This record gives sequence, structure tokens and C-alpha cells, in this order.
Amino acid sequence: MTKYNTLLYYCYSAIEDAEQYAADHLKFCKSLGLFGRIIVADEGLNGTISGTADACKTYMDAVHSDARFATTEFKIDEVDEPSFVKMHVRYKSEIVHSGLRDPKIINPMEKTGKHLEPKDFLAMKDRDDVVVLDVRSNYEHSLGKFKNAITLDIENFRDFPAKINELAQFKDKKILTYCTGGIKCEKASALLLHEGFTDVYQLHGGIIKYGKEAGGEDFEGKCYVFDNRLAVDVNSVNPVVISTCFNCGKQTDKMINCANPECNEHFTQCDECGTALDGCCSNDCKSHPRKREYDGTGYYVKIPQPVNEKKGAKV
Repeated sequence: MTKYNTLLYYCYSAIEDAEQYAADHLKFCKSLGLFGRIIVADEGLNGTISGTADACKTYMDAVHSDARFATTEFKIDEVDEPSFVKMHVRYKSEIVHSGLRDPKIINPMEKTGKHLEPKDFLAMKDRDDVVVLDVRSNYEHSLGKFKNAITLDIENFRDFPAKINELAQFKDKKILTYCTGGIKCEKASALLLHEGFTDVYQLHGGIIKYGKEAGGEDFEGKCYVFDNRLAVDVNSVNPVVISTCFNCGKQTDKMINCANPECNEHFTQCDECGTALDGCCSNDCKSHPRKREYDGTGYYVKIPQPVNEKKGAKV
């Protein structure tokens, strides 16, 4: 039986003519039979891809052979089937959108928080002089987060800078930031340092690596991921479910997207409400004329747009 892998990775490294690189990279990924989503920017790469174990190894070897990306760390999951159905490579202004592109404020290639390996994060996180900070969006931390972590009311990471003032009360503490794979923490920790926080750390490899190397201890709930799995288990030490059904309040850790494409809300929903509402967040969405067919997963492939390989567009 064919074994598949899903790779999560990022690398901050300057790319000259990144738009052309994106177009070439798309062709390379397609030649390997890979599926996934990669963002290319002048500042680096950010990707989640999936394919056979052999294809994924060939891809990792190719990335590592490029001196710009030689230190890229891949988080590898074994999966029963590819975690995507299409291959996208897009050129964008940032590999994670912060809205702050002034290198004098944020430049992860020059200055970020101190990287903590999972075992060190585990050892530090419960100290009295420490604050654990989740820098992810609402729908992510509502599904799962570290016990006692500070969470922020943000819809997207670009909302993070506006929340810095809310964290001023913790300036005398050690700030331990975390996110899914580490990429958001590179910019979040850099911004905190710029704003006068003096003792800032980040969980190296994020929640995913922490689950693999520290058993996910004290991570409550599941981790949201940006592929058709939607959520993955992290904690094999003391797991609990913290999320509840958006509709009835029953405890559930099933994350879906609303079947109404004009809503497409990320939310948790139990199977009973999923059946009753046909994968929608409300009766209004259930009756929407463009409602997609609900297959029980709550994951939907985006409608294809015209192809423009010169721009690294999706195929």
C-alpha cells in the first residue's frame, strides 16, 4: 500500500525574482505529483504539501540542496491519503501576512525571539515569571491551545499588531509565543521585541513539533491545520477536549467550514448538528442557493480560477 506524507515547513530567506521562482516551483511540484499549498515571497517560503513518501523525500532533498533553504526544517506526518487534491504555488508580498513589511520593524532573518526546543518549552511554560502567548486566530485557539495560555481576539494574524497594547501588562515577564508550525512566531516575537518586550521566546517548530517531541503535554484540544484534515491530535500524555459545538454547545472537537461558500465560516460542530444543518452554521446558510454538498468532512476544495503559471497561480 502506498504511503503518503504531509510536510509542513517555512524558511525566511531572501529570494531574488520570487515571482518567477514561484512559477518554476509550481512546475517542479507538479512533476513530482505533489499536492498542496505553497506561498513564495521575497522573504522566503511557506508551505504544506502532500504526496508519496518518495516524492516528498525528493522534494525535501531539492529544497535542502538550495543554499538559501538548506536549514529548512520539515515537520512530517504519515497520512493515509494526500491532504490536498490540488497543487497551488502563489507569489505574495509576505509568507505570513502581518501587514508590517518595514524591515526596520520586522525582519525575521535578523532578529526574533529566542527559539525554545519542545523539551525546554515544556520545562519553562508553568513558571511564575512566564506568560505563554498564543498568536493564532480565534478559530484556531478555540479548537485547541496550551493550558493557561493567553489568547487574543483576532480573526487573522494581521490583527496581531493592534493587540500589542493589551499585552503591556506582561512586559516584566518572559513571553513564550507559539503557533502551529512556528512561522507566525517569527514575526510576532520580532514585533514584541520592537515594542519593548525584552525577554521573548518562541516554540521552535510550533505545536506540531511539540506534539512529536514532547508528547503534546498540556496542549488541550486539537490543532487546526490548513489542509483537508482540518484538525490533528497533538497530546498523547493528558489529552482533553475543550471545544464545543457552535450550534448546541455539546462538547466536540470536529472542525468544519460552513457549506455555504459565501460564509465559509470555520467552526466546531457535532455530527448531530452537522446532519441537521447539512454542514452549515445556520438555517439561513442551509437554505442558501449556492450551498455545497456536505459529505461529513466539512472540507471543500476552492473553485478553480483561470491558470496563469507565469504568476505561480493555482492549477
